[in-house]
Amino acid sequence: MENGRREKDCTNMARSKKPLARQPAGPLSRGWKQSLRRRLRAWYDRHARDLPWRRNADPYRVWVSEIMLQQTQVATVVPYFLRFLKAFPDVRSLAAADEHQVLRLWEGLGYYRRARQLHAAARTIVDEHGGRFPDDPHLVRRLPGIGRYTAGAILSISMDKRLAILEANTVRLLSRLIAFEGDPRAAGGQRQLWEVAEAILPRRRVGQFNQALMELGSQVCTVRAPHCCECPLSALCKAHLTDRQDAIPRTAPKQNFENVHEAAVVVRRRGEVLLRRCAAGERWAGLWDFPRFVVRAQGGAAARRELVDRVREQTGITIAPVERLSTMRHGVTRFRITLDCHAADYVEGHTRRANGAQLKWVRPTALAEYPLSSTGRRLARLVAEQCEL
Repeated sequence: MENGRREKDCTNMARSKKPLARQPAGPLSRGWKQSLRRRLRAWYDRHARDLPWRRNADPYRVWVSEIMLQQTQVATVVPYFLRFLKAFPDVRSLAAADEHQVLRLWEGLGYYRRARQLHAAARTIVDEHGGRFPDDPHLVRRLPGIGRYTAGAILSISMDKRLAILEANTVRLLSRLIAFEGDPRAAGGQRQLWEVAEAILPRRRVGQFNQALMELGSQVCTVRAPHCCECPLSALCKAHLTDRQDAIPRTAPKQNFENVHEAAVVVRRRGEVLLRRCAAGERWAGLWDFPRFVVRAQGGAAARRELVDRVREQTGITIAPVERLSTMRHGVTRFRITLDCHAADYVEGHTRRANGAQLKWVRPTALAEYPLSSTGRRLARLVAEQCEL
């Protein structure tokens, strides 16, 4: 209901909008930039959300939050951030941690490469920078997992360095402000928007300004149905003034998804189940999983033979398939995956590494200690529940 009222109020305001007696100067003029900074700061002072990483400008906290927030919603990140900081309150504790611990606390956030790079960067900071986050943007960008945007965000927010940012929310906001009709994902579009982001930077309180840009893009200048009537920059926004805010920025081409059929097998032996640690280069490198692979056969004797053959290829052991436990459907990047989960009994053979993957027999009650993918965790819960019956 609130969203409905919000849209109605915006519509009514748009209908009754009168021309301004004095329009600000055009985009990127001195007067336009001064007005933008003043309006944006006043809005942020009133509307900034109380987020845990904003309560302390420590570079470590800002860095962890920025990595977690990549491709992940704020509401999802908050509990992960709090748990992560409780376990690893500073860069030295993170550097000293085992990757197993880091991935277990990251479990569910996805894009696990972020966690591995965060861990590797922490060790670099301790080994090469004495445990202090570097203040040179060139050194920061050499750290694993940190690019131009992340370096600018960390250093501007925590140290007030005069560095620009450009991420999804600010790409959208800046594109509308200057009515950029090109492709913001193309090299030329990126170059132009970075130039705008640098041109509008204030000389002080840069971190607050950058956070305000992201906040406005996230909360007001939304992808669909932007709330222009609530935007402090609407009088400066070329897209809004020409009624093109719904067409800018140019939308990305529609993603083509590929359907994939996979199987996961819970191999049981004397009260334990077999886990496999995914090797470097695999989808969930560093995480543990049940033997899992793409399958072609969809039922009958051929499917059972394929399960036996593929498990032997991955683990070196022979199984006897027993039953199908469940079917799960999920998405990973451009793939739409149907995952059939099976139970099987160990028959013979010795576990061996294949493609660098580690294998381990684990009691079902200990599965909670191992970092798993989201579907792996769902299957682990199912296994644990069956053991309780």
